[in-house]
Amino acid sequence: MVTSHLIPADIAAAYEIGEWRNATGVLQTAHPDEWTDIQEALRSFKFYKSEVLRGGGRKSVIAERIDVFLLERGWVEKKFETKIRVDEEERDSPTHKVDCFKGKVGLEIEWNNKDPFFDRDLNNFRLLFELRVIDVGVIVTRSSDLQRLFKSLGKKVADKYGASTTHMEKLLPRIEGGSGGGCPILVFGITEAKYVDDGDVVNDAAADIDEEGGDEGE
Repeated sequence: MVTSHLIPADIAAAYEIGEWRNATGVLQTAHPDEWTDIQEALRSFKFYKSEVLRGGGRKSVIAERIDVFLLERGWVEKKFETKIRVDEEERDSPTHKVDCFKGKVGLEIEWNNKDPFFDRDLNNFRLLFELRVIDVGVIVTRSSDLQRLFKSLGKKVADKYGASTTHMEKLLPRIEGGSGGGCPILVFGITEAKYVDDGDVVNDAAADIDEEGGDEGE
């Protein structure tokens, strides 16, 4: 049984959806306030041609748009201090920080990282779920179909958003293979429906793009 039918039609039309272990149902019934925040963030989100051409630093303005929306609603970037104790011996068992956390819901944004970042995110969700710190994990990334759009914007853009970066075709097999363990996981792939062509940009804009790709941060 899946519960992705609970996702509103307008969001389902604008994002590619993936679900593991009835994550939508968990959000709607156990965390309705956080689910409302996520829906509003997804509805308001857009990304612009000029931003794609310009690229970015550690974290692109595209990824930060969702971050800022949620932070303004009480979500926080969170790193958990975890330890393993066996008899009298105690060892640190660090987890990676979660981009956005609120009310036992963790959300990660992976706009254009190297695809092994998905392994980090899913393992983190698995550990935090087993420790009863989160009830559900959410990942927002790119639909793989966006590659056609990037190719239409030129080789530098297409190379920047290459096959080895974070997008749905890299994420779904990991989830279906059990990389998130028992943690309910809901994923959204941003599609061209959220793209805005904001007109001509200066010719030098594309020169700002690092040709190696995937280092633009989340």
